Amino acid sequence: MGIRTHGGSLAPGGVVGDGRYRLLAQFGIDERGGAHLWRARDGQLRRDVALTILVGDPADVEAARQGRRTLERAAHAAKFNHPSVAKVLDVLTLGNGISSSEGLLGIVVSEWTKGTDLIDLVNEKRIPPSTAARMVQALAEPVERAHLSGLVLGLDHPQRLRVTPDGRLRLAFPGPLPDSTLRDDVKALGAVLYLLLTGRWALQGGPPAIPAAPRDPQGQLVPPHVLEPRVPRDMSALAVRTVSDGGQGGIRTSAAILRVLDKVASAEERTPKPPENVDPDGTVWTTKKPVKDAARRRKLALGVSALVIAAVAALAWVGMMAISFFRDDPPSGPPVNLAEQSETKKPGGQSDSSNGDGGDQGASLGDAVDPSEVAVYNPEGEGDGVAEASNAVDGDESTAWQTDKYRQQFPAFKSGVGLIAAFDEPIELGGVHILSDTPGTEIEIRIADSAQPSLAETRTVASTRLSEGTTKIELDEAVPGEYVIVWVKTLSGEEPELQSRLAEVAFLPSK
Repeated sequence: MGIRTHGGSLAPGGVVGDGRYRLLAQFGIDERGGAHLWRARDGQLRRDVALTILVGDPADVEAARQGRRTLERAAHAAKFNHPSVAKVLDVLTLGNGISSSEGLLGIVVSEWTKGTDLIDLVNEKRIPPSTAARMVQALAEPVERAHLSGLVLGLDHPQRLRVTPDGRLRLAFPGPLPDSTLRDDVKALGAVLYLLLTGRWALQGGPPAIPAAPRDPQGQLVPPHVLEPRVPRDMSALAVRTVSDGGQGGIRTSAAILRVLDKVASAEERTPKPPENVDPDGTVWTTKKPVKDAARRRKLALGVSALVIAAVAALAWVGMMAISFFRDDPPSGPPVNLAEQSETKKPGGQSDSSNGDGGDQGASLGDAVDPSEVAVYNPEGEGDGVAEASNAVDGDESTAWQTDKYRQQFPAFKSGVGLIAAFDEPIELGGVHILSDTPGTEIEIRIADSAQPSLAETRTVASTRLSEGTTKIELDEAVPGEYVIVWVKTLSGEEPELQSRLAEVAFLPSK
């Protein structure tokens, strides 16, 4: 349900800012200042932006005053540039970008930050202590620079932060509270470190999505190493001292936390780790433990198959030459055609082989049904290459839609990404042909009943791993659908360079 304002509802599909910004997805609420955090589409410049929407009654004098103070601070931050802070693009106030009918106090417009929510990352897994220290250290650098200029960034709420595809923490929704101080920014760094190490938030006013950090009977913060024994004691003490107001030897400046973070992170990285190449039975590999890599096994199997096919072809040629040597009439019959086979997995586990050269086993690309619209699909709110989505159906093999580059395989930062094709009328889908130069990409074909479904609301009808060139995915029986999703579940490549490209996607009706 959307949030009612005086002029309407903050809900996906709604518009704010005198109709310029269409709301796409909400990413949190900072209840302390009535700040609602949204991803939106700028209809004039046709780009995605982050909106920090201040909700309140303009007739409330105190609320209006605090809203103006937040907007003033955000306007000052527009002059600040750092890769770990989203750039403020505009500040909208009542009468200047916001109409009185909208019932809002103001909007901070900033560039959109690709990646994933910090909370989603923490809920999925615990971050290694040395990685957590480096992530917070990178975030502490812009805090130090901003504080030298007297600017407060306002990063003391975890839903304002996002993790970029290369693993950096970034302030994605600027707009500091009217009464926040430089000290609040420093305490926030300690709270983020505490969150990465324990999955708990150590400051007041955190979101309900994560539990609050526990405190002892004296009201002191319980150290992270008590909750997570793997956390080094010096890093645990750093988090507590940074959040503390002084009773536990508080660290009060970003410069101090930078020095300590570098020290503890370096010490942790130098600490010898247990050997990883040890099997449960106690076997120690003297070189390198064999990697159970399905993609590598698949490549090896294809290589062996190719050698066998080549050997059979050579023997057949020799036999034919021998026969022709003892016979006057030439051999008859069609020429032998050796073609690489691609395997498509159906949801039930059965396999279907389709000829990779576009032979008689599947429909031709000329039979394809053109979708009325193709867009990037990501139910988690992250779109890769949004402007290039149409490249996958433009009939031009030289253009392509591609994902962002990732350092870790899905689902480290998100479960996947894909394209959703809409058709004017439901089609009886018989297959999908995909041209790609990123082999190993794991694809699922999903059917949806709406334009913006959650992943759970879609159903998988086929899956495969792409080969080099055209991969044909043929369905055993026709599947009706108005929305078809080509879901990239596993990226091509190897860490830390992972990316997939789809040059052409053709949707074939059943015959």
